[in-house]
Order: sequence, then structure tokens, then C-alpha cells
Amino acid sequence: MLNKKYKPVIGLEIHAELNTKTKMFCDSPNNPNETRPNTNVCPICMAYPGTLPVINLEAVKKTVKVGLALGSKINELSWFERKNYFYPDLPKGYQISQFEKPFCEGGTLKLSGGKSVRITRVHLEEDTGRLVHEPEARNPKSEIRKSYVDFNRAGVSLMELVTEPDIETGKEAKEFGEELQLLLRYLGASEADMEKGEMRVEANISLSAIAEGAEQTRTDAEKSSASSALNQRKSAVLGTKVEIKNLNSFKACERAIDYEIARQGKILEGGEKVIQETRGWNENKSETFSQRTKEESHDYRYFPEPDLPPVRLAEAEIEALRAEIPELPAERRARFVKEYSITEKDSDIFTSNRDLGNYFEKVASELDDWANTQINADLNRRGSARIDQRKSAIKLAANYLITEIQKLLAESGQSVADLKISPEDFSELIVLIFKNTISSSAAQTILREMFETGADPNHVMESKNLSQMSDQSELKRSAQEIIAQNSQAVADYKKGKSESLKFLVGQLMRATKGRANPQVSEEILKELLK
Repeated sequence: MLNKKYKPVIGLEIHAELNTKTKMFCDSPNNPNETRPNTNVCPICMAYPGTLPVINLEAVKKTVKVGLALGSKINELSWFERKNYFYPDLPKGYQISQFEKPFCEGGTLKLSGGKSVRITRVHLEEDTGRLVHEPEARNPKSEIRKSYVDFNRAGVSLMELVTEPDIETGKEAKEFGEELQLLLRYLGASEADMEKGEMRVEANISLSAIAEGAEQTRTDAEKSSASSALNQRKSAVLGTKVEIKNLNSFKACERAIDYEIARQGKILEGGEKVIQETRGWNENKSETFSQRTKEESHDYRYFPEPDLPPVRLAEAEIEALRAEIPELPAERRARFVKEYSITEKDSDIFTSNRDLGNYFEKVASELDDWANTQINADLNRRGSARIDQRKSAIKLAANYLITEIQKLLAESGQSVADLKISPEDFSELIVLIFKNTISSSAAQTILREMFETGADPNHVMESKNLSQMSDQSELKRSAQEIIAQNSQAVADYKKGKSESLKFLVGQLMRATKGRANPQVSEEILKELLK
């Protein structure tokens, strides 16, 4: 456990490849699914002498939309710069990026617990190529591992987001990354698939020495407020920053940060100094490892890109992009809870799985129509009762989608887009369950057939004779037979053993092949056993 004398201070740099049709400064296709190396390349992205880059305006628009969604200030005048460094996967010997005047500055992204993480900047640049290493040699002494460069990714539009050091744990970093990924997908800016390298996280971590007495002087309210981290940093001595590069999963991000916090803590508590450096993450060993000393901005020798003009964005253009922003994840979560009276947990699932959430909304709309017609017509409900019935039916639908449908999809390896069940038919199934027309076990049977064939739930119910028995006279005859066949259970019940009644209900359900209404069955048995 970290000594209370130190406090983690964490900032993130997140890169996301934008889903533009072509690369950032040329017409080469941007296809993350291309498996043939060095296929999507051209003289411009390969840095042939005499070639000139041209700005991809679609990438600019997507970056600005991200900034607007985060509440960033959009600079009406921006420009690109050359960031000079030398890697084998960088064909130019420099990267076209932004430094002095990015497209977006400031903004925030709120986490689920209410904490807001401040955004420093969002800028646009080009991606590098990809190094491909041969597997480790069986005999390292005699065999040489070769490395290759695939330039398909070189020049792809790459958005970089930098946060303020507001994050305090690996868990918060993971949550920030997941929320940003969701935001990018809602905006249509990037798929941000970490397995494909479309989103990469880098974490800057240091431990601040907390000034003596700083913790005691803060009130309980300050400790729980969103600004408490900032307040505490003002009372702290900032530590040496270490960067962890190219974290390619949110789980790895959380584990690497937590490991690094513990590592730096041990160093400081041992009276030694943390070295400013860049480190990698070894997933197999669950530890970070040193890569190189950390560069500073001046090491990159930034200067304005001479082959590209400045980018001017008129206020009208910015407002037009703002008007294109759809409902964002945080807004959707809140709306689902308010509009459908579902739990925050369920709302989060429907927000994270956008397709499932869209399907749920279509089902809810069908149940709305049912509530407006069937309930009033068949049950003569008043308005308040109709609302209660609507809420209950929608909650039931949400539960079946989250549990049963997702289970069936996982078993079959399918997605929501593959569902053969129409929202109309699914809502019909929910109505059958809600009105006790079918039992829960019958619902499982019907749902599976609907999933496999797309069949109508009423047709399946009728063809398999799965409708629930609620007829009093029919159930009474069956109950009398059960009582006659189970004299010991009857005697035990009359002696006060309530479990015996459940046994008799189970026997009745068994005798009717699960069609007996359990509530009605229990009432009939109680009446007969008086």
C-alpha cells in the first residue's frame, strides 16, 4: 500500500485513429483491416522527395466535433508543425503534428462517480508505420530475429487528446479511456478498437509529496469534491514524471498504472530518486520496464510545417459542426433512467452497447403503444395505473434483453445486428410474460425458438401448447389429484411446514408440464387444504 506521504498524479495522452476514408495528407486508403503489408501507400505518405501534403478536411471536422463534445475552446486559427524525431517506422524523419496552436483547447470529461477530468488539448497529426517483429528465436545464440516495417498505417489521421493530471488511480484512468472510446464511437469519429491499434493510451505518472498537515486541514466536503485533487496538488511537491507508452487495452492501462505507482512508492520510501524516463508494459510479467530517457518538447525541435497553410475555421463552420453532434453517452444514460425508469446500471449497459440500446428503445416504443391501447381497453386502467403498467413492462423488457438476449448472443457469437427477432415480436413476448399468459420457463422455450428462427411468439406458444393454465376449475381438478397422491406432504403442511406447500405447487406444475399458473395454483391448494 502506498505511503500516505505521497499522492499519485496521473495525466493521459490518448491517440485515436480517425475513421476517414483516406489518410491525413494524401489519397491513400485508410483501411485498418488491410492485412497485406505496404499496400495502402503512395509517394506522399512514403515521403518521396518533391511530394506535397494536402490536409484532409474530414479529419479536421471530426477532431473539432470531439472538442465541441468535450466543451473545448475551438481555435479559429490553427496550424501544423513538424515534430522531429527518428524511428524506423517514420518515413519522413519527422511527424506532421500540432503544438503551439491545436484545434481544441480545454474542456472536461466526466466520470461515472461525478469527477470531471480536465482536458488540456485535442490536436491532429499523422500516425506512424508499424513495426513487425519475428517471434523470439528458439536459439538466440545462433538465430537472428528480424524486424519489418509496415507503412499501411503511416500517415493515417491521428487525433491526440491530452489530459490535465487530474487522475489518481489506475481505475480512474481505465474509466476515462472507456468513456472517451464511447464518445468517439457516438460521434462517428473513430471505432477506437484497441485490439486493432486504433486507440492507444500513454500514461504520465508521478508521486507528489504531500505537505505535512495538508490532509488534516481539508474538510470532509473538500475531500469528496471534484476539485479536491487540484486543491491537494497545490499543497504538494510534484514528483518526477514517468511515461508508460503504448498501452493497448484498458485492463493493461489500469494494471500498469497501479504497478508504476507501487514501484515509484518503493523507490521514494527507500530514500532514492525516481528517474524521468519512458517505460513499457510487459503483460506477461505484469510489470513496467525501462525503454529510454524521457524527451521534452524542445527535443522535438517543433517548427511550422512549410508545406501546409494555416487552417481557418469561421464561427459559422464551427456552429454547423456543433449542430451535427448527436446525443452523447452521458446524455443518453440520464435520459434512459428518466424516460424508462430503469436502473443506472441497466442504462449504462444500453449506453455502452449502443446497438442493444437502440433495440431496447424500439421495444419500449412498441410497449408504449400497447400500454396506450390494450391496458385501457382490456383492463380498464386509469392513467396512473397505465403508467405503472408501462414502467413495469419496460423494466421486464430491459431485464430480458440484458440477461437472456445477451446470453444467447454470446453463446452463438452473434451481435445485435444479427438478431432475427423483430422489436415488435420481442415486445409481444414481453406482453405474454407480463400478462401471465405464459410462465417464465415457457418464455425461455419460446425465446430460444424466436432467436433461432425469428418465429412469432404467439405461433410458438400455440404450436407447443405453452400457454399458462389459469382456469380455476381446470386447475382445481388437477390440484385435487395432487393432494390425493401426496398424503404425507398434505399432513406435513397441516402441521405447519410451509415448505410442503411449495412441494405441492411443484408437483402441480410438473403434472401440467409447467403450464399451471404458480400463483393461482398456490391459492387453490391453500383453499383445498383448509
